[in-house]
Amino acid sequence: MEKNKKRKIEFFMPMIPPTTTAQQHKVNMGTKKFYDPPELKTAKEKLKAHLIPHIPDKPFDGPLRLIVRWCFPVVGKHHDGEYKYTKPDTDDLNKALKDIMERLGFYVNDSRVASELIEKFWAEIPGIYIRLEEIQNDSE
Repeated sequence: MEKNKKRKIEFFMPMIPPTTTAQQHKVNMGTKKFYDPPELKTAKEKLKAHLIPHIPDKPFDGPLRLIVRWCFPVVGKHHDGEYKYTKPDTDDLNKALKDIMERLGFYVNDSRVASELIEKFWAEIPGIYIRLEEIQNDSE
């Protein structure tokens, strides 16, 4: 690969985005272990199923930028393209997504994500837009 040519992938997964987040872990008081309640397991499986067709040939490594746009179905007086500023929180939404992307081999480790943009919108076409790209360090 040319030195200047940076890898990137970009795709849209049409779906009703799951609103159950990684923050909703439960604790088994007997064993003192965290576990995922059924709703969170279902949400993770949904994300995984939609991500699988987009797995890159080899994991991204080095500094990365991740752009994620969560597009929720328009409700009430909201309109297409309007920012969604209600729950769930963007950081909670993205935690499970990034963990699943790592396990599926999108990148070597989610610590490689040095730049991140997460947005939530109301949308006529619900789903999740993802763009993952290598970024250049100043020393390169």
